[in-house]
Amino acid sequence: MSSLLRVQGRIGQRTLLLTTAAVPLTGWTVHAIAMHRKLAATRKDPLTGLLRRDAYTAHSRRLLARHGNDTTVVMIDADHFKDINDRLGHAAGDAVLAAFGARLIAWAGTRAVVGRLGGDEFAVVLELPAARREHRLAQLVGMLHTPVVLDDGCSVNVAASVGAAAPDAVGSRELAVLQRAADAALYDGKHSGHAVIAATAHTTVGSVNGRRAGRPGTSLWGRAA
Repeated sequence: MSSLLRVQGRIGQRTLLLTTAAVPLTGWTVHAIAMHRKLAATRKDPLTGLLRRDAYTAHSRRLLARHGNDTTVVMIDADHFKDINDRLGHAAGDAVLAAFGARLIAWAGTRAVVGRLGGDEFAVVLELPAARREHRLAQLVGMLHTPVVLDDGCSVNVAASVGAAAPDAVGSRELAVLQRAADAALYDGKHSGHAVIAATAHTTVGSVNGRRAGRPGTSLWGRAA
């Protein structure tokens, strides 16, 4: 065999080995991408596109660690949502939830953490200094009280209760403490049409899973419809 043929043979074998080795690598890459997309999907609520509870919690803690006292935790609860479902159907209810999700993202901005914690309960953690807190929360309440227009052109009147808590006001940077305080403040302002900012006293309100408990006339979760 000539030297030229021997060289060509060696090149051909190397090419075959490289091609063969690339097949499982390519397959693994495709698998990894698919798994990453699947994992990303599980972190978000499919209806609203907002983070689910676990992802929301992880991102929120990082934001609190980074911005400290300039961080505000906001709890949002849709008012009369059961009535919308009962009167107009679940499709209308879903449209309202999706609209609320879009409005929260628009209000909070891209650097904030926005989550749907379950049902008609939402939460936002964002950098929001005390000097701007009251004005921005009033803006949010206005957005959440704007009617939602359904696909058939019908307009649905909506409302939401809002409570907020910040480290400088309640004396803690723990997410669980801030959420409990914000939730208690929300309850104090339920159906009032304005946001309530938590004080230190709101951190001592008994709650289960961030829901207020034990007041006469309320359920364990402490929410009026």
